[in-house]
Amino acid sequence: MLTAAVRYFGASLILIGVACLPGPVPNPGPDAGPASPAPSPTTTAPPAATTPTPEPRSGMPAVPNVVGPIALRVVYPPAGSQIATRDSNFIFGSVGSGSATLRINGRPVEVKPNGSFLAWLPVPVRAEAEAVYDLEVAQGSDTVRSQHRVTVPAEPLPLPSSGPLIVDSASLAPRGRLLLERWEPVRVSIRIAPAAVAELQLPDGARLPMVGPSPGTRGSVVATEVHAVRLNSGAWVQVVRGADSVRLPLARVALSDSAGPQFARLGAAPSTLPDTDRVIIGRPIVGGTYKWFLIPGTTVEVTGRSGTATRIRLDESLQVYVDSAELTPLPAGTPAPRRVASNARVVASDGWSDVRIPVSDIPPYSVDAEPQALVLTLHGTTANTDIINFTSTDSIVRRVTWRQVASGRAEYRVELHHAPFGYLVSWERGTLILRVRATPAIDRSRPLQGLVIAVDAGHPPAGSTGPTGLYEAVATLGISERLRTYLGQRGATVVMTRTAPGAVALADRPVMARRANAHAFVSIHLNALPDGVNPFDRHGTGTYYFNSWSEPMARAIQAGMVRWMGLRDLGVYYDNLAVLRPTWMPSVLCEGAFVMIPEQEAELRTPEFQDAYARGVAEGLEEYFRTLRR
Repeated sequence: MLTAAVRYFGASLILIGVACLPGPVPNPGPDAGPASPAPSPTTTAPPAATTPTPEPRSGMPAVPNVVGPIALRVVYPPAGSQIATRDSNFIFGSVGSGSATLRINGRPVEVKPNGSFLAWLPVPVRAEAEAVYDLEVAQGSDTVRSQHRVTVPAEPLPLPSSGPLIVDSASLAPRGRLLLERWEPVRVSIRIAPAAVAELQLPDGARLPMVGPSPGTRGSVVATEVHAVRLNSGAWVQVVRGADSVRLPLARVALSDSAGPQFARLGAAPSTLPDTDRVIIGRPIVGGTYKWFLIPGTTVEVTGRSGTATRIRLDESLQVYVDSAELTPLPAGTPAPRRVASNARVVASDGWSDVRIPVSDIPPYSVDAEPQALVLTLHGTTANTDIINFTSTDSIVRRVTWRQVASGRAEYRVELHHAPFGYLVSWERGTLILRVRATPAIDRSRPLQGLVIAVDAGHPPAGSTGPTGLYEAVATLGISERLRTYLGQRGATVVMTRTAPGAVALADRPVMARRANAHAFVSIHLNALPDGVNPFDRHGTGTYYFNSWSEPMARAIQAGMVRWMGLRDLGVYYDNLAVLRPTWMPSVLCEGAFVMIPEQEAELRTPEFQDAYARGVAEGLEEYFRTLRR
């Protein structure tokens, strides 16, 4: 289960909260999932090369019978933890015996033959922030009763329509320290009680009514919008109902342009040698998704602050947010960087071609992939490129053209002989380098021969645990070891990111693959669902990708897994995940089965199912590379 997704590019790690999603959520992060006990030795050795090839599976075999004394264990939600919903949620674990019966809060719950159970029940809220599950397990004359307590999100403070006026001061926004541009709009909001009204009062005497939907029993949020300059000298929100009123002060908004432009440097200055594993993350909103990956040492203009995030300007029409800790302020009076891109050249090498563009200062950049081109955008940059030199025998880059999209935005279009396979961006001695990777030469009769494939056994840290205690990282290692065998039999060199039960940092896994010059990266996982999603109609097999050139590989691997495991086809997902963002190779994350589903957990304990998972991925990789032409 994933309650927070880890986003990574290069050596940066940041946690981003995840709400309850409409579908399955991949589980690549180190911060989520049911309680995970120490791994137990449930993997089996991969088959030898002489093992006969089995037929693809169809349907799920019966769960094995387990008969024994009652041994009640709730795996999820862990006792004392906070779940993310007050409505309905799943609860799973085991009772120790398939012949036992189980009731939770008086409702009968099916017990599988191995003693596992999974139930979807109303959350038994007993107090404002506590829920209590009453469990009763019976077997013959033996009965065990237990209470399992968790916490739930607190409901908003009640705001009654009569009696003394109560104001939800915690809902007042904006809060904290803000640094904004003078004419930037600011939304001022607060939750008010039924029959109350609110207005924003400004130092110049203006009174602006705050409006919103009709209040329900717990009130409603009302708001108005003003320019930041009007909140620079202090302001108040006045809430009134009848003869009662409450006045709440707003924090003063500082103006970013009050002392002239302010500049800062992203991270530390870059080394003289390129390092594509260290980047600064840019986001479209505070706490938002990863979108821009900027080179350390880039000089940017600071245009705003909100909490621990700082807004920076990439060019005249684009501003993004970065972690404030990644910025080094520059002295007052530092001039704006003047970035001019000059004559460029393309240098062909064995395995890649470099598009080398001299620029007078490190530019913020972005790269967009098209079916047969890469588009490099240099923000805050003027292109003055008169000559672009090409290698006449270059089999990767066909030509490069440029245009000045806006006064501070230059675009270089790198047209390729074939679809993109991967790229890297680096800065070296005054030159921005876009390294475009060649599509490997493929023997269609033996597509994986000579290729390097990185296999990533998902987790630890973290990971999910099934109803009878199967830890995700144990099963993924067993599957990955089998996959290594099958890929090796097909002629590939396999790089394993993890070969033992110990933890491997999430940030290190794609870096290992890049430094091994892998031609593909496959991360093996088992899925779970977020709180509040019914697990009985959302489980199956899914595959995730991020970069567009990874999508064909994701589809091929998804087809292979569905064919071999025989589970419901959940399709292919675009997702902004840590191990999928690196750009040097096609990368996918496989969620072959749901460890939280009792039948699938039982399957995952068997060598036959681990084998089917591995064969499906190997078959998908083979089919994907068979379709590639150099």
